[in-house]
Amino acid sequence: MYEYEIHQARSAELLRRAADERLAREALRGRRAARREAERAARAETPESERHTHRPRRLRFARTA
Repeated sequence: MYEYEIHQARSAELLRRAADERLAREALRGRRAARREAERAARAETPESERHTHRPRRLRFARTA
């Protein structure tokens, strides 16, 4: 009987840890989404005339032949 109680306690602890980790991941996902949305809104508010350059962005790598 004692071993069964230890098993039950260990199982409950693992379930609590898993729930805490899920909650932490969900909070992190929410913060990232909010930050992306804020950056997107900030870019939308910046008119084209206030940007530093009107050139299109350069490619990161040289084009192949």
